[in-house]
This record gives sequence, structure tokens and C-alpha cells, in this order.
Amino acid sequence: MNRTELIDAMANKMDNSITKKDAEAVLKAFVDVVTEELTNKGKIQLVGFGTFETSVRPEREGRNPRTGETMKIAESVVPKFKPGKALKDAVNN
Repeated sequence: MNRTELIDAMANKMDNSITKKDAEAVLKAFVDVVTEELTNKGKIQLVGFGTFETSVRPEREGRNPRTGETMKIAESVVPKFKPGKALKDAVNN
């Protein structure tokens, strides 16, 4: 499902009580809030759905696939999603 299909599905799920334009605005607001919170090293927990948070990936050694020489890969902060029990159960049934 791509972004357009998600917006259509959200509008249809609400029995078209909101327009596709409104659904797009809600989706954009959600993405913006999650992005802002994770940028500030915060955490968003939606009980039953899951948790959005960040984790630190430490510096490590890697290999250049072309030359095979070792190189340092810098430490980075990566976004992470941990699904909640209700979502896991729904997917597995």
C-alpha cells in the first residue's frame, strides 16, 4: 500500500465522513509529530499498536564491497518501531 492508497483507505474507513484531503492532512500531521518527537530523542507509545523510538547504533568496522578493505562506520541514531501485542496477535491470526 502506498501513501495515496493509505489516504483512500483512511477516508473510506471513516465512511467518507472526512474527505481525502482531510485524511491526507491527518496523515501528514501524524508523520510530522512522530518525526519531531524522534528527532528530539523522544518516544511515542500507542498501547496495542506499538512504540516508536530511537536507538544508537555504535561505531563499527565494515568492509568496502568493491575493494574488500576495512573501514569505520560512524555511530548513528536510527528510528525503531516495536509492535504491540494486539498488532502482533492480529497479524498472526
